Amino acid sequence: MFSAEKMIILTYSSFAYAALLFLLASGLSLIFGVMRIVNLAHAAFFLLSGYIALEFYNIIYGTVSLIPRLVQIVSWAVVYFLWKFMSQTISKGKSALILILIYIAAEIISLTLWGFPIYEKLFFVKIPVKAVDKLNIWMLIGALIFTITVISLAGFFVERVFLRTLGQDTIAQVLVTIGFAFILQDGSLYMWGGDNYFFNLPTMLSGSFTIQGLTFETFRLFLFIVALVVALALYFCIERTRLGAIMRATVDDPEMARGIGINTNIVSMSIFAIGTSLAAIGGVVGASFLGVYPGLDFEILPYAFAVVIIGGMGSLGGALVGSILVGLIENFATAFFPELNYFALFAPMAIILAVKPTGLFGKG
Repeated sequence: MFSAEKMIILTYSSFAYAALLFLLASGLSLIFGVMRIVNLAHAAFFLLSGYIALEFYNIIYGTVSLIPRLVQIVSWAVVYFLWKFMSQTISKGKSALILILIYIAAEIISLTLWGFPIYEKLFFVKIPVKAVDKLNIWMLIGALIFTITVISLAGFFVERVFLRTLGQDTIAQVLVTIGFAFILQDGSLYMWGGDNYFFNLPTMLSGSFTIQGLTFETFRLFLFIVALVVALALYFCIERTRLGAIMRATVDDPEMARGIGINTNIVSMSIFAIGTSLAAIGGVVGASFLGVYPGLDFEILPYAFAVVIIGGMGSLGGALVGSILVGLIENFATAFFPELNYFALFAPMAIILAVKPTGLFGKG
């Protein structure tokens, strides 16, 4: 039962799972470390990224049209700019309320007279995507670039329009982010349906390799390499660049940072976008590992929080160590004690918090 071969294979799988958790949890930890925002919508961006990658593949292979999605983007852009224009004369809240009432009236009239559902044709366009059965490494790279761009822009928008106005009101931040989590989850369910989509791995990564008679999946090694590259890039950016110095100054003393001319609003917005882009990387590469299906975000979110709580909020090194610990505990507990896997994960977390409330690498 506890053979050396099984232990090695489980350890290899654990590091691959830990790599995926790091991609998700590092962004969550980064956002909290700079902005002190517990972003409960973070895993929803992870799920949305998987669906966006799926639609990207379908568009490239010609199974769906890009036109309906462009119509949706233009429709939402028109609403946003109308709201911005109206906010110049009346408050933002009243502008939003007026636009909602106008939409409700337009929806009723459109359905009654022409049978045209505005919400379905303009704002929540359904795209009949299909599971991807052919994928190559260049398609995966293209999906990564496209999805990171889209999700980063979404992060900019959420931080700029919604979170910035809340200040340091933690309860309001939690309510807004969990609201976005439900919106993104239900919107994804409505637009892409409730089917489970599993992607075939890119040909280059679909094989396996053998070491000393043991067989290891190539894609799991790819996951680990991606996470390692991201970790090194984040470390270099935060510790070795001027941007990193600005970020650290914003974290340590935001008032002093503003006093020396640092635009902390832009820093915060950029950090939120970077955090969501990390979730996007995890969502795209994780789609070939976990699949894409409704509820995936709420399934993986507790593990991401376990990582940042064990490692310490705002610590990149803590996110890395926490991911490894959670990956090892989850895989070994599931293999040997499946009925106690949640206990095996969250009991050590409770013990660590009791001994060191800020986590292993968190600052007090």
